[in-house]
Amino acid sequence: MNRTWKSISASAAAALVIAAPMALSTSVAGADEGETVRLRLDPMKGTDASGIAALTPTADGGLMVSIKTTGLVPNMPSAQHLHGDFSGKNFVCPADSADTDGNGFISIPEGVPAYGGVKISLTTTGDVSGDSGLALDRFPVADAQGTVEYSRTLTASELPEGTLDNLANLHIVQHGVDANGNDKFDLDGLGESAFAKSLGVDGIPEEGTTSATCGMVMPSGGVETGGEAPTAVNGGLLAAGGLLAVGGAAVAVSRRRSATVTGS
Repeated sequence: MNRTWKSISASAAAALVIAAPMALSTSVAGADEGETVRLRLDPMKGTDASGIAALTPTADGGLMVSIKTTGLVPNMPSAQHLHGDFSGKNFVCPADSADTDGNGFISIPEGVPAYGGVKISLTTTGDVSGDSGLALDRFPVADAQGTVEYSRTLTASELPEGTLDNLANLHIVQHGVDANGNDKFDLDGLGESAFAKSLGVDGIPEEGTTSATCGMVMPSGGVETGGEAPTAVNGGLLAAGGLLAVGGAAVAVSRRRSATVTGS
């Protein structure tokens, strides 16, 4: 049976909140006009994807975002977001121990306590708010070699208040894995997405929502020198990270994606 991807309004992604999060730091760091903040996107557990990204404030208060990632699922969309916090809390990329169900990958519910909720959806066109957190019809699609090259300049009006003042507290997470090696997202790989199902949307493969890469802001030169990206040190962070709460009773299912994925 063929199923189409459904774009999920993120009352969904925007309603992701962390109860009693553990703050590793209360420092707030931004970037001056034209000062590029660089990130290295490291593979999440179970994946081989990796990449680099750059966030550059513009003269008119916007933000230019550039990403190049390899090792993603060929010809499939990759949801990608800026995660983190604008109040001074410092979320991190999850450690492998975040895989609490032991399936070899880190799902959204497993990752959110570490990397925080969606602040900006890095879509190719249109809305960039949390409401587009899973608008897979507007995220970049990997080429036949599994490479995504993304560039978009967000206007000042598209940025949540505090974005530029807190760039160093944000990071990028990309989603989409191929657990069963058939070059597509399907229900045979990891089953149905527990995250999408919790929002009342059935039939979405877990492969499409599972975390593929995570990149945190690196010290100057960190991307070029290959310095290690910090992650949660152990499961203690996740335990202290709190409960994933999904708010919003109504979940709007919007535009259907024209490309289909095969269900079981």
